[in-house]
Amino acid sequence: MWLAYSVLAAVCFGFRGILYQWTSQKPIERNLMLLGVYLSGAVVSVSAAALLGQSYTPAVWTGAFMGFFSFISNAAIYKGFAVGKASLVAVFTALTPIVVASLSYIRWGESLSPMQAVAFAVILAGIVIIRYSSDLSWKNLQGVQWALLAMVTFGITDVASKQAMLWQADKLPTLVIMYGTGAVLFFLLWYGGRLMERRMVSRAKQEVAVTSLGGEIHPEAGAAAFREKQKAANWPVAKTIGWGGIVGLSNISGMVFIMQAFSLGITGLVSAVVTTNVLLILLYARIVLKERWSLHQIIGICCALAGVLGLRLLE
Repeated sequence: MWLAYSVLAAVCFGFRGILYQWTSQKPIERNLMLLGVYLSGAVVSVSAAALLGQSYTPAVWTGAFMGFFSFISNAAIYKGFAVGKASLVAVFTALTPIVVASLSYIRWGESLSPMQAVAFAVILAGIVIIRYSSDLSWKNLQGVQWALLAMVTFGITDVASKQAMLWQADKLPTLVIMYGTGAVLFFLLWYGGRLMERRMVSRAKQEVAVTSLGGEIHPEAGAAAFREKQKAANWPVAKTIGWGGIVGLSNISGMVFIMQAFSLGITGLVSAVVTTNVLLILLYARIVLKERWSLHQIIGICCALAGVLGLRLLE
């Protein structure tokens, strides 16, 4: 059953990826949207936990660890996209299951059989092939530190989820703590950014007032005006958080399924299967956005599906 839960998690995270992709084309503050994602997860999980009567044992505080590293990984991805190549970040985050498998072996002695290792490698090869871009070069690895940080912290989040299950923590209370922690951190990040913007705009206005007396326009004046215009064009706070809440429904659904998969299966294999969520995003791009698949994407899709099928036959 672990494979079925892993596939369901991949489907949920695939829908989340589609919503993220659509959102990326909109004038929206990403940190504020992620705050909405985590608030939604917290509200849904706390309500469901109360309805089902699940317990807040000490083990559920593993969720704070999960929330912290989930926050770091999302922030690192955003920074990596901002300063480096998106394809570089995509390739490294596709390698997260290697981190998960390695940490699981060190922590619990989990290992793969030879055939499981082959299926694991085939799935990862497929995902890396899909995400590989011809513009990648060893001579231009700008942003690689953020890509590596995202890869490692995503892996730690998965391992922490598994640890919570091994400690027999109830899933929903664990997710309450995880999403609550993430929501607080994303609020602080968003609010800190807002305060910094206000200081910069205020300083620029003061400099404009001084320099305009001499008939000069300070370069920061244009930047301040642009920031104010951009801020005005962004979605309102309530709308952004509300949309994040909708995206969060797919996210918490995926987390419930992946935690169930972790409780039943080998951590590295679960993580590898869940990375195939990119296939749903590719299907969306092909059907809705009318994007043609390249040859290397088709090869990658075949490899990933073959690996998952191999795991199904090995069950």
